[in-house]
Amino acid sequence: MTTLANATTALVTGATAGLGAEFARQLAEEGHHLILVSRDADRLQAAAEALERDYSITAEVLPADLTDDGGVAAVVERLNDPARPVEVLVNNAGIGLLRPFEQNDLDDERKHLRLHVQTPLELCHAALQGMLARGSGRIINVASVAAFANRGTYSAAKAWQVTFSRWANLAYKDRGVKVTAVCPGFTHTEFHDRMGMDKTVAPRWLWLQADRVVREGLADNTKGKGVSIPTKRYKLVVAVSRILPAKLASGPPKRPAK
Repeated sequence: MTTLANATTALVTGATAGLGAEFARQLAEEGHHLILVSRDADRLQAAAEALERDYSITAEVLPADLTDDGGVAAVVERLNDPARPVEVLVNNAGIGLLRPFEQNDLDDERKHLRLHVQTPLELCHAALQGMLARGSGRIINVASVAAFANRGTYSAAKAWQVTFSRWANLAYKDRGVKVTAVCPGFTHTEFHDRMGMDKTVAPRWLWLQADRVVREGLADNTKGKGVSIPTKRYKLVVAVSRILPAKLASGPPKRPAK
């Protein structure tokens, strides 16, 4: 059993809600110390206190805007600290854009690309330095089944995460570092509410619970899988989407919330 003295440390971005909060909870349950990253300092502190109380681990808070160079630099600096090694990195922070590409503000599209592609790239690069030197480490990039569909720049960004994670896992697994893209489908979190999406666009059977997505993602990462698609239903959805015409693989429309 992991004790407080020999527990490893996990850093989770977007850690105050949804899948990020669930990753933090399950990693704490496994006995990992935590570094929680998000923009909201008050929510971070409340989450850290609850996790320390419930799981007898230590939880460090790191408020940072991961669409901002300064915010990313602060997290990179923490990942590069050799005196306080990070064994697990979970790149979970994400946003969605509801409107079609041509209707979105270009600055919003830049932030979207920054958060989903450039920031995970920079954090993975930083984390790998210590992990490869120690010969051990785990990286999880929270992607989406949208990576296998045609859903605008969100799909494009998530496809990058899948391709990168699959390659990185092949490149570094034999050196002790496992990298996994976790690809959930529609999941009950704050994500769709924040982007103003009408959740009725997807049938009830497609909606997943966050605890199952995280549990299966962590298990697949432990097994050394480059890509994790939680549940048999979504494995089937992805398999079918690969043979469907591009128009049919686009999925339901992203209607605004009612």
